[in-house]
Amino acid sequence: MSDHALAKDLAACTLCASRFATTASAHRPRPVVWFRPTARVLIASQAPGMRAHKAARPFTDPSGVRLRAWLGVNEDTFYDKNLFAIVPMGFCFPGYDAKGSDLPPPRICAQTWRAPILAGLPQIALTLLIGGYAQKWHLGPEARAGVTETVRRWRDYAPDVFPLPHPSWRNTAWLNRNPWFEAECLPALRARLGEVLKQVET
Repeated sequence: MSDHALAKDLAACTLCASRFATTASAHRPRPVVWFRPTARVLIASQAPGMRAHKAARPFTDPSGVRLRAWLGVNEDTFYDKNLFAIVPMGFCFPGYDAKGSDLPPPRICAQTWRAPILAGLPQIALTLLIGGYAQKWHLGPEARAGVTETVRRWRDYAPDVFPLPHPSWRNTAWLNRNPWFEAECLPALRARLGEVLKQVET
């Protein structure tokens, strides 16, 4: 299957229609597709939020503002599909539970789409694993200790892989408790990202 055909099939996916219909948000599937075979940086995230669902554009919320600040890139660079592939564990907004919190991404999404999509991204030089779901999928047993411990061991995976916490503003307290993340991990991440983007320019 060609890359164009794969993206087209993903965009039309309705595997979770019945599941989403029973959530508090009772929404329809709308996969947010954001990748091209030429991408050099893979952002393996969790799932689109409601704002991204409505806009059909990933990270169109305060978490995206924080993530771009972490990376030191502007919106034009971040949303350039030739540079960044945003491949979440769930391509659709998973819905709200009865308390108004985002539900976890359905496993069937990654089981169905992840392998063929990643196989079609041969030029990835840097992978960012955002949150526990992505870290467990990509790192396996090494991520069982939880997000904090996995991110604390970022040097074990650098320079080509960086596990990160979710950039949600709900994690501000986590950042305050773990100042080493912004003081040590982010400068190394920005330096590596700069190297990758510079290779594209040349």
